[in-house]
Parts: sequence; C-alpha cells; structure tokens
Amino acid sequence: MSSPEIASLSWGQMKVKGCSTTYKDCKVWPGGSRTWDWRETGTNVPASTVDYLKKNGIDVLVLQTEKAVEQYNALAAQGVKVGGVFHSTC
Repeated sequence: MSSPEIASLSWGQMKVKGCSTTYKDCKVWPGGSRTWDWRETGTNVPASTVDYLKKNGIDVLVLQTEKAVEQYNALAAQGVKVGGVFHSTC
C-alpha cells in the first residue's frame, strides 16, 4: 500500500491525490487520509510522541508545512511508506 501524494497546498486548503475531500488540516498514511482536528492535540508534535516513534524505529521530521509536504511527497514518490500530519495555515 503506497502513501498518497499531497496534490495541492494553499492557505487553508489541502488536496490529497485520489481523495475527493478538501482538507484544511489532514493526516495521511500508506493507503489513506483523513481530517486532522488539531484542537485535540495542538499544532505542535508532543515530545512524547516523537520519542515513542523514534524508540520504535520510525524516523521523524518536524518541518514547516510547505517543506513538510515537499519532503513527504519526495519520499512517497520513492515508494517509501510515509505518513504525515499537516496544518495548512502554519
């Protein structure tokens, strides 16, 4: 199962390739995507989450949204199973 490409990003709007939904903020992973409600966790990635992922052998990058989408799409295009959490207004 491949990671879906982020097809477009503009302030307040994101499109994921193969998905008809326009997101403001979204989570993507190999095989899917969904809305992300950042009010549940805030817009920053908690250190405990980063530590947990790294402890389990998962590489983590925390980047500004445009750079994160660029890196995510580059990895997805290489066939890397990659996931992301994106806030379109940061």
